[in-house]
Amino acid sequence: MNSDDVSVLVAYRMKESRTALADAEFLASSNRSSQGIVNRAYYAMFYAVLALAQLRGQVPAKHSGVLGLFDREFVNTGVFPREMSKHLHAAFEYRQTSDYQVTQPAGPEETVEMLSNARAFIEHVGKWLESQESAGVDSAKLRDV
Repeated sequence: MNSDDVSVLVAYRMKESRTALADAEFLASSNRSSQGIVNRAYYAMFYAVLALAQLRGQVPAKHSGVLGLFDREFVNTGVFPREMSKHLHAAFEYRQTSDYQVTQPAGPEETVEMLSNARAFIEHVGKWLESQESAGVDSAKLRDV
């Protein structure tokens, strides 16, 4: 895959990320279910990580693989702070519980915190991607970083 193809996929995933975040914010502002807010906030972060995965030329098939790739390739290497990993993993757990173990949905405090974390996560990833582009880093070269 050439660098133009990778750039298109990265842009597409970041657009998905921002759309999911906007959906989560709309649900929150409309006092909709915490389940929907948690789901969209998690997927906003997940799509941002998929954008990063494209840069590595690796897109795992499972959520756990995507989270592991983020930790291995971007957190453990110091590209992003460990706190971002904690927020991503917490969002994954809330979404799992919310979607599959519906006995106790996330409360309003957890939902607001998760939404705030998702907003910061996407902003951080977006700024990093922009910095790479501004520095003229070819997306194909990012696979070797």
